[in-house]
Amino acid sequence: MRWVTLAAVLLAAVLLTALELLLQPLYLGPVPVPVGTVLVLLTMPWLTQAAAEVSTATAVAASPLAVWVVVVGVLGFAGPGGDVVLPATWQSLLLLVAGLLAGLIPLRRVVGAADRLRAGRSAEHSQR
Repeated sequence: MRWVTLAAVLLAAVLLTALELLLQPLYLGPVPVPVGTVLVLLTMPWLTQAAAEVSTATAVAASPLAVWVVVVGVLGFAGPGGDVVLPATWQSLLLLVAGLLAGLIPLRRVVGAADRLRAGRSAEHSQR
């Protein structure tokens, strides 16, 4: 059942990344409104935490971020039919930096907590 949860989290990561890419170049009149950046800042920590609840293994906890990077690479830079969904603008750079930071910061917390748990278990085991 846990792996079904992980599959759902990864599917959500794919769909949210596609939505972020589509909403990133949004303009409100002449003003750029990078909605994709706001969306990635809200969803990536949640996706990382949800994956970490399946397993504290670093690869599992990092899987939503890895999926995000792959989808951004495939859809953003080599989009469908050769279209570029993510043009070379400051909004695109903002999305890339925000997405990576929004995934790496919670991942660091998850990995640190798992390391502390493992260290506590090994200290407890060595006392026996």
